[in-house]
Amino acid sequence: MTTPVAAETTAPEAPAVAPNSSAAVVRPQGPSVHMRALITWIAIFPLVSVGMLLLGPLMEPLHPVLRALVLTAFVVPTAVYVVVPRLMAGHGALSRRATERSAQRAARKSA
Repeated sequence: MTTPVAAETTAPEAPAVAPNSSAAVVRPQGPSVHMRALITWIAIFPLVSVGMLLLGPLMEPLHPVLRALVLTAFVVPTAVYVVVPRLMAGHGALSRRATERSAQRAARKSA
């Protein structure tokens, strides 16, 4: 079963046509599954590392499974609600900029 959010994030974006215009506006597609995995790893690794450094001494007497539970209770929400959205926005900005540069180069070559 596909949720609306999953369908929204996995469906490729079609080029949109600007209102009152015959020219198509080119929009970059969302990041590939490989890029999303890399972005997620870039978010998770530093959070886990810092969490282990900060919480490690406090959680040393606890069972390893309980330590993992406490660490992930902090890391996962921080990654999902704060870090990953910012990294995705940064990736989107870089993709848009690259698409615009490529369109400008194509326009210069055709002129």
